[in-house]
Amino acid sequence: MKIKLLSRLLIASFIFSSLTVNAVEDKNVFISIGTDALSFIQKKFGSRVKEVESRDGISIVKIDEDALPWLSLLMHRTFNRCGGFMLHDDAVEADNLLNSQGDQLFAKKNSFVSYKIDQDAIVKPMIEQASPANITATITQLSLFQNRYYKGEFGQKSAAFIKETWSNLIKNRTDATVEYFKHARWDQPSIILTIKGQSDETIVLGGHQDSINGRIGATARAPGSDDNASGISTITEVIRLLVDNSYQPQKTLKFMAYAAEEVGLLGSKEIASDFKKRNVNVIGVMQLDMTNFKGDDSLDIVMMRDFTNDEQNKFIGSIIDHYVPGIKWGFDKCGYACSDHASWHTQGYPSSMPFEATMDTMNHNIHTANDTLTVSNNNASHAVKFAKMAIGYIVELDH
Repeated sequence: MKIKLLSRLLIASFIFSSLTVNAVEDKNVFISIGTDALSFIQKKFGSRVKEVESRDGISIVKIDEDALPWLSLLMHRTFNRCGGFMLHDDAVEADNLLNSQGDQLFAKKNSFVSYKIDQDAIVKPMIEQASPANITATITQLSLFQNRYYKGEFGQKSAAFIKETWSNLIKNRTDATVEYFKHARWDQPSIILTIKGQSDETIVLGGHQDSINGRIGATARAPGSDDNASGISTITEVIRLLVDNSYQPQKTLKFMAYAAEEVGLLGSKEIASDFKKRNVNVIGVMQLDMTNFKGDDSLDIVMMRDFTNDEQNKFIGSIIDHYVPGIKWGFDKCGYACSDHASWHTQGYPSSMPFEATMDTMNHNIHTANDTLTVSNNNASHAVKFAKMAIGYIVELDH
């Protein structure tokens, strides 16, 4: 009760100061947010927020940059959303997001991609080796950090742990590397593991590494076991399976742990933009953000429809039906750019986001000290389904 009262007082103090103190310089930034939240944030932040344009359930908003940490907190508490917005460099980039909805950017460019399923001999033995115990162990290790906040010391240390873990997995392979993708505006680097294929066609499997506690930021306890140690640990298990089976890809595989997702998809936005500028031929992106909380009794895996590619979503659904029989899957909608898949989508790349539950039944302990393995019964029986699906996706798309 005392913590809740303190949080409310801090928010009230910030909003009051925002409305009564003139900024020395213009700190306004552009964000995209679900239109259903627009009137709420206008009420909370008053003159410090201004609607620029709204279309198809997404609103572009100009807001004081200092308000963003509080906005993230309020979006989670009121709308149960992870992050809750996407930060843009300028109005042009924000407008590009509105124009990116649908698959028109991708349709002509990647019409040659084949979504057939015929690699049973490779996939089935691999997915039988998928280990929930391995995923649980990695989640546990990542959750031991005080937090993985993008501007704090723990965010750098946890990034180093991920890099070391992935480096150890590929240490005996000459076709694989692990590198930092460094960001100029904050300390936590993103991590990219590459397994070089015979062609420059590229498949990306990623998830965000950072965690956040909306109350205090860089010092608060934020284990982020589900959001998103679960996604990173699932990716780690996928890497292990491919390496242990000496898988030699035809296309280039990239595994990514993005920095700074919780504050506007910042890390993935820089990486996707860099790939687009360098004309990297990415033929498919899968985002794993929260894989270990089964909130919906009727569905195991939920495909998000917005900021994703319809054809690839259907392909992944077929992968689940073929390789993970008995798993029930369906569709839902975030209603905003809810994770790093949106960064790739706005650059014209085909992206998908299989999620742990519907938005209504997702884990509501995220962004607090209570996001621990206990909410998933101290195991990774749910996350291992995503590892199996991801193996099927990579191998089938690779052929």
